Amino acid sequence: MSQSRHVPVMLQRCLDLLAPALKEPGAVVVDCTLGLGGHSEALLERFPEARLVALDRDKEALRLSGERLAPYGERATLVHAVYDELPEVLDRLGIPRVQGVLFDLGVSSMQLDEADRGFAYAQDAPLDMRMDQTTGMSAAEVLNTYPPGELVRILRAYGEEKQAKRIVSAVVREREKEPFTNSARLVELIRAALPQAAKRTGGNPAKRTFQALRIEVNGELSVLERAIPAAVEAIGVGGRIAVLSYQSLEDRLVKQVFAAGAANTAPPGLPVVPERYAPRLKLLTRGAELPTEEEIAENRRAAPARLRGAERIRESIG
Repeated sequence: MSQSRHVPVMLQRCLDLLAPALKEPGAVVVDCTLGLGGHSEALLERFPEARLVALDRDKEALRLSGERLAPYGERATLVHAVYDELPEVLDRLGIPRVQGVLFDLGVSSMQLDEADRGFAYAQDAPLDMRMDQTTGMSAAEVLNTYPPGELVRILRAYGEEKQAKRIVSAVVREREKEPFTNSARLVELIRAALPQAAKRTGGNPAKRTFQALRIEVNGELSVLERAIPAAVEAIGVGGRIAVLSYQSLEDRLVKQVFAAGAANTAPPGLPVVPERYAPRLKLLTRGAELPTEEEIAENRRAAPARLRGAERIRESIG
């Protein structure tokens, strides 16, 4: 069941980007976003000498992918962790450096497809949206308890929602009558709150609000801000990192970390660049690579994907 509903995005390109770093026997590759294990299974299949460490904060995802990856035995180590915990996970496993890291950001197919998780605006469900349902605040709690100014900030910053004030005014009015519990009521409220022109563009009008709530509930951007530099640090020289993101905020963050790593930071005019100023990364993609039209036709969830890759070319100094 898990395999039929999960098509890994830009799979071949991710494997090709990581391939040069994973040829040596005993190479370790980390899948920081295991999900249903599509990318992980392909990594184990394509690089038979490699060892996989895979992280996910969602226990149900770990259970399902554990079944899927069972045939690979001890080559696969699955860990219940958020991806910014990568340094601690590697430390516990006694792995000083890895050769490859893959991030597939965004919500897994499983979380979108299973109604009771509350990620999808297309079906009514409890407003939960936590990737790890054992911890933290749900989306309903955020909607019902955050001050209006904070809700406006979240919708603007994380959903890039131009109508944030209008939506939040309606939310505050409604939550005083009765707290929010389900997604359908929120979708209805957003539809009613938006002017006609705003409803005509960009798909479901609730999409941006749901994205913003999901990012807030799971601390996604602050986790990512810590996780990408930590992953770059974990890679040995010659190792590679590939990151798939699905919205501009994530992609911008990845771009900034990669660009900083690939920059020569020496003061201008030095005849020889001291090593501490030399780039640590080499960019493997020109800007962000996009999925092909064929792939989007086969898997509509690939449409917003942006892929960036980098290679570690020297150790950090200092």
